[in-house]
Amino acid sequence: MTSAPDRPANQLVHETSPYLLQHAHNPVDWHPWGAPALARAETEDKPIFLSIGYAACHWCHVMEHESFENEDVAAFLNQHFVCIKVDREERPDLDDIYMKATQVLSGQGGWPMSVFLTPQRLPFYAGTYFPPTQRHGMPGFMQVLSSLAGLWERQREQLVEQAGKVAAQVRQLSLQSEHLPALGPSVTRPGLELVDAAVAQLANLFDARWGGFGGAPKFPHADDIRLCTWQHAATGDPQALHMARHTLQCMLRGGIFDQLGGGFARYSVDGEWTIPHFEKMLYDNALLVPALLETAAFGDEGGELADAARRTCEWVLAEMVDPAGGLWSTLDADSEGHEGRFYVWQRDEVLQLVGKQHAALVDDYWELGKPENFEGIAWNLRRPGPDAEVAERLGLSVDELSSTVLELRAKLLAARAGRVRPGTDDKVLTAWNGLMISALARAGVALDEPRFTAAARDAARFCLETLRGDDGRLLSTYRAGRARLPAHLADHAYLAAGLLDLFEATGEVSWADAALALVDDVRAHFADAERAGFFFTADDAEELLARPRDLTDGALPSSNGVMAEVLVRLGETTGRADLIDEVDRLFAMLQPILAGSPSAFARLLLALSRAQGAAPTVVLGAGAGLVELQRVLRDAARPGLSVLRVPAEGVANDVAARWPILAGKRSEGAQATAWVCRHGTCQAPITDAGVLEAALAS
Repeated sequence: MTSAPDRPANQLVHETSPYLLQHAHNPVDWHPWGAPALARAETEDKPIFLSIGYAACHWCHVMEHESFENEDVAAFLNQHFVCIKVDREERPDLDDIYMKATQVLSGQGGWPMSVFLTPQRLPFYAGTYFPPTQRHGMPGFMQVLSSLAGLWERQREQLVEQAGKVAAQVRQLSLQSEHLPALGPSVTRPGLELVDAAVAQLANLFDARWGGFGGAPKFPHADDIRLCTWQHAATGDPQALHMARHTLQCMLRGGIFDQLGGGFARYSVDGEWTIPHFEKMLYDNALLVPALLETAAFGDEGGELADAARRTCEWVLAEMVDPAGGLWSTLDADSEGHEGRFYVWQRDEVLQLVGKQHAALVDDYWELGKPENFEGIAWNLRRPGPDAEVAERLGLSVDELSSTVLELRAKLLAARAGRVRPGTDDKVLTAWNGLMISALARAGVALDEPRFTAAARDAARFCLETLRGDDGRLLSTYRAGRARLPAHLADHAYLAAGLLDLFEATGEVSWADAALALVDDVRAHFADAERAGFFFTADDAEELLARPRDLTDGALPSSNGVMAEVLVRLGETTGRADLIDEVDRLFAMLQPILAGSPSAFARLLLALSRAQGAAPTVVLGAGAGLVELQRVLRDAARPGLSVLRVPAEGVANDVAARWPILAGKRSEGAQATAWVCRHGTCQAPITDAGVLEAALAS
């Protein structure tokens, strides 16, 4: 939904974010966050109305239509407030800080986020979506505005006092250095009992019927799934593997997975994964691909986990690639003003497209024979179970069912392509691209699909070359030819992790060099010199209410957790003890916090598992028999296994100096050769697939 272009433009018209541009012709006098708007609030002594959302947010569109396009509401806002609009995907630092304030003030959070600040940016009132008039126990937006404007005039001192107290709570929740445990003279890395405790907590939350952790609304929690898979790999725990596999199977058979076009929606509004909130986010799909691939390695009946990973990557290549090489951010939930309209079907419409002779198949395979599952008027396609069970009911072989479904899916996709598409947020975010570079690089190897690797290479090149400031520092967002905004920790950490996966997929050392350079920037500008770990914003970034630090996982993984993984991987390959020491300091500092609620720290615990040597690093030299050795590595079912590829003749001296683990690795004769390495020590060269298999299992 976009505001009427025939209205005069406000200050958002100069922005690049599609979300901000959607509001550029609202009658509200919107400003982007920045010095001019903040200075105006202080000069005019007006409170700030801060509205934070994102382009694919359904309720953001609703509030725009109901309130921000309303001339009377806009006039009141413009008279009494300085109005600032923020795209949370461009400014996750602001989103984090003011989400904490919203939760303190209202007890809940979400988007659109509606926060009222003093001119000094301190929050004194907050909520999420407000209807235009009072309903369902929620105050009307005009009622809120009128009340707050009056309080600002009559009881400003009380509001400012409250804002100061909220700000103090936000600083504490943001884990400023003084709120974290101090490190003692000796640093000891915690043990894997933290992982045991986290998986036990997840087991208590596990939905045995439908998979997932907790009830509706149900989110994918990809890193929780991965942690369960890693736990099975380390301990043989069958329940951990069941939780991971069953959750993924229920999701990919459910309506949260696009049964026609591939890719996952953001979350399910019900506990059965049937009806999603239809927006598709690049990051959700990037995180789920590794979860699918890692779990599939421990058994994938019918190949459906690997197939879902492949179809998710195919969706990215088909719909999310910018012509310049980067990857776009989201697909909207809405089209033609209705959520889900692009994706749902009428049964008669489906039969008209595929032929009534296929009625029994579509009624069973996509559950069109059951009552309408979307608002009682349409069907969102989902599957009842494994293909083998459906084929048996229909009297078909699995191959016959698969070939027929492929044909019918193509017909429905072609018809769906003629519908009005949901909007695309076509900005390129460095952080999210880093996550998808990882996913595509890993899928390219696991699924033997060079197109995925090539797309990862293109996105990586785009981020490293285009998302740079004049000073050479990384930037966080790009659209319409403009790269802008200083990068955060997540941008650096996610991209560095993606580059290391691309290095493993291609053997091109330049990607590893670029990852190491990003880590050097992080250590120079984001490190907490008083304690350990990293802040979310750089030391020379804009000074905000707090300097946020993300440790727990949310919709996105903890950037400290991803950074810890990157440091462990680089420590192993460079032999640099200072990188491992930095990780150990982080773990030692956080041990009391991790022990309190370990399941909230899945990505940090994945890094801990990697640091404890759950899987080796294998250097793989080219030569005859390479395919057999690669097959062993693909089938090894060892999450976290790193494979570093080198030419048969070995690497150049300068490369060996930077990456000591590669030094002296030359293939034996003309044979492909593998070296299995743990904690910087490599075993004797291996040329036989069976010997390699045994070495990995030991």
